[in-house]
Amino acid sequence: MLIFVVIVIDYLLFMMMYSYNPVYSLLIFIVSSMIIYLFFRPNKGLTWLLLNSYKVDEKIVIEDILKQLYHNSNNNITTNFLVNALGYKDAVIISGIDKMIDSDLVYFDNDFFKLTEEGFDYAVKIVRVHRLWERYLAEKTGFDKAEWHGIAERKEHETNEDEAMELATQLGNPIFDPHGDPIPTSTGKIAEIDSIPLSGLAIGEVGKIINIDDNPEIIYKQILAENIHIGSQIKILENNSTRVTFYSEGEEFRLAPIVAGNIKVFILKNQEEIQDKSIVRLTALNPGETAIVEGISKESRGDSRRRLLDLGFVRGAKVSIDLVNPFGEPTGYYIKGTTIALRDDQALKILIKKD
Repeated sequence: MLIFVVIVIDYLLFMMMYSYNPVYSLLIFIVSSMIIYLFFRPNKGLTWLLLNSYKVDEKIVIEDILKQLYHNSNNNITTNFLVNALGYKDAVIISGIDKMIDSDLVYFDNDFFKLTEEGFDYAVKIVRVHRLWERYLAEKTGFDKAEWHGIAERKEHETNEDEAMELATQLGNPIFDPHGDPIPTSTGKIAEIDSIPLSGLAIGEVGKIINIDDNPEIIYKQILAENIHIGSQIKILENNSTRVTFYSEGEEFRLAPIVAGNIKVFILKNQEEIQDKSIVRLTALNPGETAIVEGISKESRGDSRRRLLDLGFVRGAKVSIDLVNPFGEPTGYYIKGTTIALRDDQALKILIKKD
């Protein structure tokens, strides 16, 4: 590819030496831009990839391995598993494991890697920092939820224990991250979650979503695309080997069992805990209808949640559609004497009960 581009540039330069043509100048500019993009593109450019292949931070490798061993403690972990999971070369993984054995962080058990007590404590600290950062990104920034994990992956290696304590204090020492995973305390204690996979519920059972696993990323993104929210109540309509269908907040959702398995729910058995089926999302409101605001989904956090409350979307407020956008969104909702424009991704997080 590179040789072809060089030949094209040489040809264009040769042509320009004998006759000036603005088309040749434009082509040289375009080809040169392509080369610069291919070589210097952030994170994926050839220069970045080349440098990254030669320079790997040993601390990051070790901490990445510790996290993999922690999250897969019930599995038999081998070098090949770590290479495939982390994307490092075999030599990098082997070097990291050797140093971890010397530091008494891991040991061999029937040819499989296991965490020592010291290694487990170290891994818990990394997990704590990662989940604190995800909570921070959810509540204090405007980053999309699909970006939280990647940013937290970087920050977990840069944050020391004192900084983690400051971050936890700033957030009010939260118990759970935005995905519903427990955040270990500074002493390593982890809250237990009483939940089962959504795919494990029987037809007719009602539950509340309390955790959405963000790994593997491809499944997590599919769940995000379906606008499935933590805190939402669900009722199973169908559950078989090909799909899981459930009702939640006025909509039906269909997922493959492997995707539904990444959603954890708490089964609701007390009738008083079960939400009224007539409670739906604001996006279900049609022109000419009125409704009462029942609340805001737990999926709306931090400044975004406070903004909706400040705009008048509080429990008991009456709401209707005032303006319909011919291009789809935003929609103008009339509430407390004012018309408020909301995008669909905002309206999805407001729960209502139609009159």
